[in-house]
Amino acid sequence: QVQLVESGGGLVQPGGSLRLSCAASGTTFSFYTMGWYRRVPGKQRELVATVTTTGRTNYAGSVKGRFAISRDVAKKTVYLQMNSLKPEDTAVYYCNLAADSKIYWGQGTQVTVSS
Repeated sequence: QVQLVESGGGLVQPGGSLRLSCAASGTTFSFYTMGWYRRVPGKQRELVATVTTTGRTNYAGSVKGRFAISRDVAKKTVYLQMNSLKPEDTAVYYCNLAADSKIYWGQGTQVTVSS
């Protein structure tokens, strides 16, 4: 059974930084994509960034240049370094793993950007 455990959310002032982590367990896939999505109340969940097993990355336009996704394949962990945070980045951030036509989600971690 695949489980994704996120950590690193919290409250930060505009312009600040946070680093999210997501550790996967119970996976037996050789090739999979991990990533981060976020949801603001009243809106649909949206892509933030993804990274494949081979290291190919994809970013939403709104975070490109400010956020950086990376992964440790051996630890089955994905990270999201968020810099120059803006109030509009406030959301619940969800870790995602996609493999073999299946998608798994973490429980979400709250990120609040406010002064």
